[in-house]
Amino acid sequence: MSRVIHIDQSPSAIEALCAKHMFRMSTVEPLLSGGSRVVLLDPRDAEALRVIMKHKLILGEVKRSPSHIARQLPPNGSRR
Repeated sequence: MSRVIHIDQSPSAIEALCAKHMFRMSTVEPLLSGGSRVVLLDPRDAEALRVIMKHKLILGEVKRSPSHIARQLPPNGSRR
């Protein structure tokens, strides 16, 4: 179960909704393709948010800002 959700809402609207339902977020960022990407800390919260926002979910590919920090291994595949 993924903790990442793409929603057709502004980051501030998502933050307010998560606060209302006491869902703990890791991060929320606006998407270049519209909407927001939210990462919740608990997969159960993520599933509950998917149910609440079922008509606003973005399915398929999204375009993220190039300024986001991706957690990836260095090119040689080793950890530092």
